[in-house]
Amino acid sequence: MPNEGTRLSFWDVSAEKSLSEIGAENMCLFCLAGPSRRFDSGCLWAGLASLRVPPPCSIVRALHQHKLGTAAWPSLQQGLQQSFLNSLASYRIFQKAAPFDRRATSLAWHPTHPSTLAVGSKGGDILLWNFGIKDKPTFIKGIGAGGSITGLKFNPLNTNQFFTSSMEGTTRLQDFKGNTLRVFASSGTCNFWFCSLDVSVRSRVVVTGDNVGNVILLNMDGRELWNLRMHKKKVTHVALNPCCDWFLATASVDQTVKIWDLRQVRGKSSFLYSLLHRHPVNAAHFSPDGAQLLTTDQKSEIRVYSASQWDCPPSLIPHPHRHFQHLTPIKATWHPRYNLIVVGRYPDPNFKSCTSHELRTIDVFDGSSGKMMYQLYDPESSGIMSVRLGPSNNNGRKQGFTLPYWIKNDQKLILMCPSPSTLIPSSCLSPCLCSSMSSIPWGTHWPL
Repeated sequence: MPNEGTRLSFWDVSAEKSLSEIGAENMCLFCLAGPSRRFDSGCLWAGLASLRVPPPCSIVRALHQHKLGTAAWPSLQQGLQQSFLNSLASYRIFQKAAPFDRRATSLAWHPTHPSTLAVGSKGGDILLWNFGIKDKPTFIKGIGAGGSITGLKFNPLNTNQFFTSSMEGTTRLQDFKGNTLRVFASSGTCNFWFCSLDVSVRSRVVVTGDNVGNVILLNMDGRELWNLRMHKKKVTHVALNPCCDWFLATASVDQTVKIWDLRQVRGKSSFLYSLLHRHPVNAAHFSPDGAQLLTTDQKSEIRVYSASQWDCPPSLIPHPHRHFQHLTPIKATWHPRYNLIVVGRYPDPNFKSCTSHELRTIDVFDGSSGKMMYQLYDPESSGIMSVRLGPSNNNGRKQGFTLPYWIKNDQKLILMCPSPSTLIPSSCLSPCLCSSMSSIPWGTHWPL
């Protein structure tokens, strides 16, 4: 079997413009992608035109009406969301690169520098890359086989540092000189490793889950607050609510997602809710406002739960994203500004609506109705896809999200940039509007 390689790719709408020229005026997308399909996809690509959104409305007018008090916030938000959907038509590849000899497994955008991201690989390698400049990226060599980075988060208190969880059997704090600053959890054996990670800056806690169902809560000083077996099998994802960070969601291959109040955890039965699924679960993401929970199973279902009605049946979105051993799990995620869900499609012949030669697209759904709003696709980068949102700053200029494409033998990270004409100048935004939009917690900002 050939080595699994990772190629980094950038997309741009114009070959005549450099990234620095597009820079702060544009949104960016990072992707990991596999090779193109071997059939002629021209007619299929043309078929995606049916999902094109209507011509953009006047956002400037909507903002003006909102300032005058004649337009309600929901209608303004809908107009801004529609403008974003319109912009997706102009995304193009900008550049490609291949930093790892194994596939990339984690991506994290810098919380204050929107052109900088950290990438972790299956071999434990970590790359810090500012793609806005030509300097050589910072590269930390991993241990190789068995060192897979399963979780990666910048330290919100010092962004020159980052947290990682790994198959090496540790959850730790590191810097980009390769130093380990603090080990938060260590299994001490190759039979146990850590699969998930999240951090809260307000509560100053770190939470991590392992491959046998344990979840560990620690403070920023490394002191263990509790260590409990919360699931019967591997904990694939842990997520702290962005608005109420004492609210924790854990997802597992035991086919459940559990909701916990960190202030009241006394044992494995002290969960607030247990959300049963038909298949193992890859992820559970809270929406940016903390009011919804998005879950992704390992086969063909995305669910949206309401925080006010956990016991009610969730909204179900049938969607093919099957899982297998050599594929980094596909996880649906939220757009940090709008009520949109973004997820990679992995066509499954057994899926009810599967068609012949179905494309491996990036799908965008409306979070309320579950309706497909858009599909991103490029014939040259049509590998199996998994999605993560990123980068941002606080000046109202840049927007973007990461789109990792995953495939077994040939992966690439892709940066996509839209046409400058699709973006809203920050001067069009009123101070009160910019202020209200800058309240989303670190790591999830996506200013307009």
